[in-house]
Amino acid sequence: MDDGRRIERALDVAVSHAEAPGAPPLLAEAIRYAVFPGGHRIRPRLCLAVARACGDDDPAASDAAAAAIELLHCASLVHDDLPCFDDAAMRRQKPSVHVAYGEPVALLTGDALIVLAFETLARGAARTPSRLAALVGLVARAVGSPAGIVAGQAWESEPTVGLSVYQQAKTGALFAAATVTGAAAAGSEPMAWRLLGEYLGEAYQVADDLRDVACRQEEVGKPVGRDVTLGRPNAAALLGMDGALRRLSDLAHEAMEVIPACPGIDDLRDEILAQTRLFLPARLAQGLAA
Repeated sequence: MDDGRRIERALDVAVSHAEAPGAPPLLAEAIRYAVFPGGHRIRPRLCLAVARACGDDDPAASDAAAAAIELLHCASLVHDDLPCFDDAAMRRQKPSVHVAYGEPVALLTGDALIVLAFETLARGAARTPSRLAALVGLVARAVGSPAGIVAGQAWESEPTVGLSVYQQAKTGALFAAATVTGAAAAGSEPMAWRLLGEYLGEAYQVADDLRDVACRQEEVGKPVGRDVTLGRPNAAALLGMDGALRRLSDLAHEAMEVIPACPGIDDLRDEILAQTRLFLPARLAQGLAA
């Protein structure tokens, strides 16, 4: 089964547990709405690619890790779109969860997705307790404070923040979680893989900054120009378009250099190259290649 099908199957199984009899109907519906249909599923694909490079001897654990990472990403989008943060009416080419279901249900949907991520880990990695313990700790670090996605969101309420600190928490944390949990699910030393995730996460955030400045809403499926409107750090605004494209290219090359030695290193490099091409629309990616 290819990675795309593995990810969608794992997510469907996870969401089905949240839809079990007795669940509030609107909440259950909103949880599925927030997860499907997805975007490129870059983070869970990265998780599975690292697990495969490390041998992937427990596919149930790696599927659970990949699904947990994506559920957390979906939770962050639901919360990020709320009026108290971005106040974004569109996400993935459809109304945001709070527009479709109201703010109270949207808030609870994001909360439920965070809990569901840990439940999914517990269910999928239970047969290897030592790996499960490692996975829970690694994922928790990517979510909370001082350097997880919650901290990344909180930095937006501070008077000042450095670009790198903000990007590492807001975006890099889940990319780093994707690489370290992929390794941990396959029984490899996880922290050796952290730097790869951090480089790719920062690269993705630079690409997101470029999209926010240079793309139309129809291209990216969400409102654009929000960083300027909300006064948030933006690499394209700070470095210029050319400078941001150079930074993105440098980060992608640096990521390739820090991949730890592993049995599947060549295939992993190919997978990462394929995924980084999805970071930008084709017209901007041409500028990157140049």
